[in-house]
Parts: sequence; structure tokens; C-alpha cells
Amino acid sequence: MQLSRRLKAVADTVTIGNRVADVGCDHAYISIYLIKNDIAPDVIAIDVNKGPLKRAEENIYNLGYSKRIHTRLSDGLARLEPGEADTILIAGMGGALMVKILEEGREAVRKTTELILQPQSEIFLIRKFLHRIGFCIEREQMMKEYGKYYFIIKAGPKSDTEFYDREVFYRYGRLLLEQREPLMKEYLDRERRIRTEVIKELKSSSTKKARVRLEEVFQELSWIEEALFYFRE
Repeated sequence: MQLSRRLKAVADTVTIGNRVADVGCDHAYISIYLIKNDIAPDVIAIDVNKGPLKRAEENIYNLGYSKRIHTRLSDGLARLEPGEADTILIAGMGGALMVKILEEGREAVRKTTELILQPQSEIFLIRKFLHRIGFCIEREQMMKEYGKYYFIIKAGPKSDTEFYDREVFYRYGRLLLEQREPLMKEYLDRERRIRTEVIKELKSSSTKKARVRLEEVFQELSWIEEALFYFRE
């Protein structure tokens, strides 16, 4: 059972020895990897859909991990009791949906020692949410697979409130910018090219919707240029 490079990177971010809740587990590939590689002592594999969860149960049973991986049909964290997991892991969902799941499961989130999150979109929403609930962004990493860029965030509770004083840090990740992550430079260059082309198209339209969107894209381009400042020689 081979994990993609993306999912392997997500799983390898988990602190060794932590009990894990794998939310949106699908066929339980991450859950199985965590047990097989002795990263987690036990895992709760959670999914909202019966079909994938049934397949997950079959995979777990066939590999002999039924005593260490427990499946649970649940809408997000609704059926995860506070304190059942040290790590909540969510990968492959949109940022807004991820925030909704974490918000609705705040009691369980408060009792964890870390969150491992790999949002597919609207990553700035995740960063802002983490700070809003008093979590510190401990680590961020980027990877590229099949031409797509992925962000992996590791966060945990902190006694002192952490916040970013510039919007660009929420948009592109303070740690990634300050560490001058090479993939971030490549990603930003691509995003700048995309926005430049969009601006050309929008300028040819006189509709109110186009004008509003043009203002938004100019703002996005401004954040990109600010982020690229970190990569100047």
C-alpha cells in the first residue's frame, strides 16, 4: 500500500508516540502508514462517508491492524471525544471546510497537543484560525507533486498568543518566507504570472464585476510582490 509523496510527508510530520485522529481517512492509507512505521501507537480513522470507511476497515483488517486502528463514522470531529487523540490530522480538504471541521470540534481540538494540516486551498484561512484559537504555527513545509504545490502545517497550543502583524504572512506563511523556501519562490513567480495575465483580461472588460475583481487581483499581486521581497539577493 503505497502512499503518495504528499501523504507520506503529512504522515511523517506527526510526532512519534502520539495517538492520532485521521480525519477524512478515506481508505485509511495514512492511518496504516502511521501504525506500520511505528509512528503512532494507535489511530482513530474517521470519515463521513460509509463507502470509503468500509474500504478502510477492509484494508485495516487485511493487514492485521484492527486492534490498533479503530474506524469511526463521523462528520468531522463530531464523534471524537476530547482527549482521545494527541494529534488531529486532516489532509486534502479545502481550507474553508477544514476550518469548519476544527471550529465545530473545538473541544476536541483544545485537548490535542498538535494539529497536522494539509489544506488544498485558502491556506490563509487556516493560519488565521490557528492564531484565533491560540495555536502556534510551529512548522510549515512545501512540496511539489505532479506539478501541484502543497503546504503542510504543524501547529500546537501555546500559552503566549501568536499572531502575524502583516497580511502577507497569513497569505504565504511567515516561516516559509523567512526561511526563504526555494519552492515558495517558484510558487510566487507562478502566481505573479497568473495574476498578470488575469489583469490583462479584466482590463478589456468594462463590467462592474470585472472592475471589482480587478481590484482584488491588484491586491493579490501586491501581496505576491511583498512576499517576493524575501527572495531578493
